Amino acid sequence: MEARAQLRFYRSSPQKVRLVADLIRGQQVTRALSTLQLCSKYSASDVERLVRSALANLEQAHPGVDEGTVYIDKITVDEGPRLKRGRAASKWVRWHRILKRMCHITVELGVREA
Repeated sequence: MEARAQLRFYRSSPQKVRLVADLIRGQQVTRALSTLQLCSKYSASDVERLVRSALANLEQAHPGVDEGTVYIDKITVDEGPRLKRGRAASKWVRWHRILKRMCHITVELGVREA
């Protein structure tokens, strides 16, 4: 049994979100949700919502599954498109380019058989 949830075009850099994803990779879902609630990173609350969504998808597909056996099978953070912005600079440079990065987050849950 597997379930999956995606968050696309998330406005945070992939490098910052990967720090949060590495905290919960391979953990049991209940423990991962506790870890995300205590984490002080900006993206932790949105990753928590994504894990809860994947858990709801699993409940929808397989009613009555025990949460104690559900774990995070795979969590990936891929690079998304970049918003190109600029800022005025000195006379000779004219402007500096600012890249506002986005990412796509995918969570896959699995069930460990007893």
